[in-house]
Amino acid sequence: MQGEATGACFHGCCTASLLSLTEPPKPKVPTTSAASRSNFAASSASSIFPDTQFTNHESLPSLPEAFFNFTEAYPQYAVTEQADCIRADEFYHLSQSNQVCLDYIGFGLFSHSQHQTSSGTASTSSPPPQSPISQSSFFDISYKAVSLNSQILYGTHETPLESALRKRIMNFLNISEQEYGMVCTANSASAFKLLAESYPFQTNRRLLTVYDHDNEAVNGMVETSQKRGARAVSASFSWPSLRINTAKLRKMVTGNKKKKRKGLFVFPLHSRMTGSRYSYLWMTMAQEKGWHVLLDACALGPKDMDTLGLSFFKPDFLICSFFKVFGENPSGFGCLFVKRSSSSAVEASTVAKSIGIVSIIPAKQFSNLPEDSSGTDFESHNSKAKLPEESRAVTGAEPAQTSDGQCRSLGSSRRQSEVGEASELSSEIVALEKPDSVQTGKSPIKGAETDESFKIECRGLDHADSLGLVRISCRVRFLVNWLVLALLKLRHPHSETGHPLVKIYGPKIKFDRGPSVAFNVFDWKGEKIEPALVQKLADRRNISLSYGFLQNIWFSENYEQEKQNVLENRTNKLVIPGGKKMGKFGTGITVVTAAIGFLANFEDAYRLWAFIAKFLDADFVEKERWRYVALNQKTIEV
Repeated sequence: MQGEATGACFHGCCTASLLSLTEPPKPKVPTTSAASRSNFAASSASSIFPDTQFTNHESLPSLPEAFFNFTEAYPQYAVTEQADCIRADEFYHLSQSNQVCLDYIGFGLFSHSQHQTSSGTASTSSPPPQSPISQSSFFDISYKAVSLNSQILYGTHETPLESALRKRIMNFLNISEQEYGMVCTANSASAFKLLAESYPFQTNRRLLTVYDHDNEAVNGMVETSQKRGARAVSASFSWPSLRINTAKLRKMVTGNKKKKRKGLFVFPLHSRMTGSRYSYLWMTMAQEKGWHVLLDACALGPKDMDTLGLSFFKPDFLICSFFKVFGENPSGFGCLFVKRSSSSAVEASTVAKSIGIVSIIPAKQFSNLPEDSSGTDFESHNSKAKLPEESRAVTGAEPAQTSDGQCRSLGSSRRQSEVGEASELSSEIVALEKPDSVQTGKSPIKGAETDESFKIECRGLDHADSLGLVRISCRVRFLVNWLVLALLKLRHPHSETGHPLVKIYGPKIKFDRGPSVAFNVFDWKGEKIEPALVQKLADRRNISLSYGFLQNIWFSENYEQEKQNVLENRTNKLVIPGGKKMGKFGTGITVVTAAIGFLANFEDAYRLWAFIAKFLDADFVEKERWRYVALNQKTIEV
């Protein structure tokens, strides 16, 4: 049934859009915002496949049928048609490659179409028959031997490109240049490590983190801070909801009332794996108790900063990432923001001079990324960017693992350079234009270093601004909640205990949940199918998923028996001072994760659902294994 809908169009800009054919009823205006929130879960459950369980992947409704049901349940989705137009015009390579990208989360920066303009190719409304994904680099990074302390206090000469990019990013994040200084880093992992090397842990000894999953960038910060005398502790998350254990976290934040100096409080606004959202009032409490607050904004989507209200809740430090997800362009970088009034908390450090502070400079020439390239986000950068010898081991990431601890699929060459921090469905391309460059046809990059009359265009950010917070929030909310509900409708047939196919970790159907879903697939006997295997099988169908490790889970006495069946052990190999290797043991849950961005559409969610439903066939995994062997067997000529 899935194949019946391959030719369907889901872009609101099309003349025969499915939305207009279905003629959804006009949206009902809720009486109050509170009523809308409280009724959302109930109305969703009663509208999407009510009283229906799917026990066979062949019994799923077709894509048009499912979309009709979706628009009836969420008629306001029609308001987000503009996102479909942007995807069709600017990111047509997604449809061309038949790729479903659900392994990214974070900010967007550049569009694929922008590459065509930047390279001198006129942008057209209809995509060319064959438009290869760009492998060109439109800016480079140049490493600086400078400490964070001197960079914040004295600054350095900015290139016109760097100055324009800084202003555009700070404007997008609603951050005032008068209140914050911005430092560009190789990626977010180097930003965390840079701050850990510069923060005065000798006097402010505590490091408190709030993460329900293994995060490689934060792990690097913890290891560095502990070497410098810090005492690192983590918040815990209550099973089965995986909400913050508020009593324990409040106690850790409050601490000893006699001690005025606390330390560094590292806080994300939501989990990039489970989609659990956390109140930013924790930041206020921490600051009132004497903590310096680092806000991890890497998992925030476009326009999420509009809800944060930084004019009221001002973290001392903020880290975000601008790194690509789609395409093979190797360029990318992270940003560390330091509140100027908190700059005294940044120490001068000789070690920090070799940790990933970079300048963004125009590329001198275009370069291609080899087809077999892979590795960490450090290794993915343009080869012209010189990396200091001491900085090469900042992340210590495995080739297929990102700095947030998630593992992304590397099965196809078009995504082999995607390892590292992710930005929203984008090829990393900067369009540098003089005001009259379009009319004159001059090269947009020529003379960029010396001529300050050019402007920088980041269409990915412009798209988010044009859509706005309401449209983006509604689109993501409807898609992610539909996906959760649809997955929960899948159950194994003829099972004595009625085993569900999928288990969701964290929030289920919820008005204000985050865009990520953490889940596992179980066979008819109730045994978990390895997340890495699920990811590989999805990759064969051009569906990109991630998997990661949930941790810091707290079980009350009521769930003590369940604890033994839920948790699994994991050992990480660490290199300690002196070059010795040791094992770091941890307990948690390995899960599959999918993230919905504002450029994702209903077909993306449906294709994931249809793929997961195939596991209802008890022989599906075995069939796929033999199919893989058959397709990859060598032909020997006699």
